[in-house]
Amino acid sequence: PDQVKRLSTGFLGIDWELTDKGYRIQRIVLPAVWDTEVRSPFDKPGAKIRVGHYIHAVNGISLDPARDPYAAFEGLAGNTISLSTSSSGNSEEAVQTVIKCLNQGEEVNLRYLEWIETNRLRVDELSEGKLGYIYMSNTSTRGTLELVRMFYGQLDKDGFIIDERFNGGGSLADRFLELLQRPVVYNLHWRHGKDHTHPVKTNTGPMGMLINGWAGSGGDGLPWAFQELKAGPIVGERTLGILVGPATGHQLIDGGGITVPGARLYDNDGHWFWEGEGVAPDVEVWDDPNILIQGRDPQVEQVVKEVMNLLETQSPEMTPAPEREDRTAGDLKKIY
Repeated sequence: PDQVKRLSTGFLGIDWELTDKGYRIQRIVLPAVWDTEVRSPFDKPGAKIRVGHYIHAVNGISLDPARDPYAAFEGLAGNTISLSTSSSGNSEEAVQTVIKCLNQGEEVNLRYLEWIETNRLRVDELSEGKLGYIYMSNTSTRGTLELVRMFYGQLDKDGFIIDERFNGGGSLADRFLELLQRPVVYNLHWRHGKDHTHPVKTNTGPMGMLINGWAGSGGDGLPWAFQELKAGPIVGERTLGILVGPATGHQLIDGGGITVPGARLYDNDGHWFWEGEGVAPDVEVWDDPNILIQGRDPQVEQVVKEVMNLLETQSPEMTPAPEREDRTAGDLKKIY
């Protein structure tokens, strides 16, 4: 049979705005400065195209204001192209700039990274710099890397918000919570220098967690374990309730397959996990699109309030060192 020709569209990591002068860059998508895996071509060293500049043509073909601007980028994913741009909107003043387009996966990842950084900055602002923010996209490799990077990078904070909304699962949650709840065994006092806890990398302040109805499997197991350990308040909406996983599988002769659930979890009180029901939050908050469109996040706002209230009684103060002891051998002088 004839195959449908698929065209991969090129992207620029921007939001467009249509004006009477043509298409203009309304916004450049900006993740955190340390997110180097993908950047907009306009957010790289040497880039001279800014927000407010106009894009008149792609590879010499003018953008049609009657069509979506990305119609001019069909088949250009990952390609190096020439853009005709100006700061005034006058095409006669346009200059040529050579850039490399993003593919769709890179564009999605770029906006995902910006969303994480926006949440981190929002938590930092709402808590007046007291709370750190950690996002975990899954409980597998990527989620582990995100947890370790964001946890160790914010250990100067008094507490943490763990955001597992849209968590795609992967593994069970034991090692994540072992890190987040690592206890202080003892403290080290230095003759010259600042005292610190041991282990050094610990969080002794309060935590809160964000969940929603798009988190499942390991995304169910993580907040369930968080609840079982009474690690802190959970805010948001009920998770998917799909913790039973296809642990074993059988291939069929037609190329298909059958997966068979191999195990199910139950708690220390002898109760099965709520399969098909999910983990319910302690504080239910709907992510109202009427609020989201204002640039706010009601779930983030609520969880910050909950953890800030806990900070009043659970401030992570380090145990002060005892009074210095007199360890001189004074009595030995009487003997010798």
